[in-house]
This record gives sequence, C-alpha cells and structure tokens, in this order.
Amino acid sequence: MTPAPTPDGGTASPRYNLRMKNELLIGLVSISDRASSGVYEDKGLPALQEWFGAALSSPWKMITRLIPDERPVIEQTLRDLVDTDKCHLVLTTGGTGPAPRDVTPEATLAVADKVMPGFGEQMRQVSLKYVPTAILSRQVGVVRKQALILNLPGQPKAIKETLDGVFAAVPYCVDLIGGPYIETHEHVVKAFRPKSAIKPQTQP
Repeated sequence: MTPAPTPDGGTASPRYNLRMKNELLIGLVSISDRASSGVYEDKGLPALQEWFGAALSSPWKMITRLIPDERPVIEQTLRDLVDTDKCHLVLTTGGTGPAPRDVTPEATLAVADKVMPGFGEQMRQVSLKYVPTAILSRQVGVVRKQALILNLPGQPKAIKETLDGVFAAVPYCVDLIGGPYIETHEHVVKAFRPKSAIKPQTQP
C-alpha cells in the first residue's frame, strides 16, 4: 500500500495516517439573516472555535458556514456537511426560538435519521440555570448517518454555557455512531464513557 501524502507533499508515516483516521471533523453553522448579509459581525462561529480549541485534546479540524434563516438552505447545508464533507459532529447556532424566522429545529429534524431528545432536554436545563427564557428554546439533537447534529444558542456566553453542560456525553455518542475517539482537556470538560469503552490515553 502506498503511504498517503502529507499536506507538504511528503510521505505520511504510519503515525500520521493513524492521526488522520482518528481526526474529528466538525461542521460549525451560524444561522443568522443579518450576520450572513453583513449587517453585523457573526459571533457564533468564533465562540465555537474558541471553545473547541480549549476543550479538545485529540486531533480535529472544522468546516464553517454562515447562512441565513432559510429552512431549505439550512437543510441543504446540514446534508452537505454530513453526506459530502463527512463531518462527525455538526453544531448550529441561532434560529431556535419561537419567532417566525426561527426554523433551525424544523430543518434539523427534516434531515434526521434518529432524534436524540436527551440533548434538547439537557441543553434547556443548563440554560435555565442562567435565564428563565431558556424554556422558549426549541433546540434539538439528532443523528444523520455517521454524524451527531446539535442546535446551540446564538450568543457566545450561552454557547459556552451549553457546551460546558452537555459535551461530556458527546464523545461516547460519536463512538456509538462510528466516529473517531474524542479526547478532551478535563479542566474544560471531562468526556464520560462506560469503563469498557475507555481507551488508553494517546501520546503526542
């Protein structure tokens, strides 16, 4: 078998090939009419990038999208990230409230193979610790093919609070649907797995 090439054009070592195989690919989608049209600067994507940069200790990379609150656009973006780009985890921000233009949950459910109601329940419980209006959120979690898709709030502070509160369950869910083994920095968030599913910690 011919070794895979590295990004600089060289030949990949077995360790490099293993790293690429175990790399988590995350799709980050910010959904906002005004931000996508340039009326104001999007803050959802930078907040997600910052959180994952601090939280993950295993290899990962991201694909980002900034799109309007249009259900067909949201649905197609989610399909593309999972089916074409092969993301293992897709996170959306924005569009989860009761306003007429808030259609992210509907779009997410439309592309789902399985609904994971525990994620929506827990995300609202986490947010209720901070604001009573969390009960207005309609966030959902679903599985499409090999990917977990989660709806997050749109504000950077709420994004961090939500991920801090629910991400512990994400790595094992990704394990179960066939994704790479995710490791975290425990001072940010500790991934929870049954003892039988825990692998020895990888070395740099």
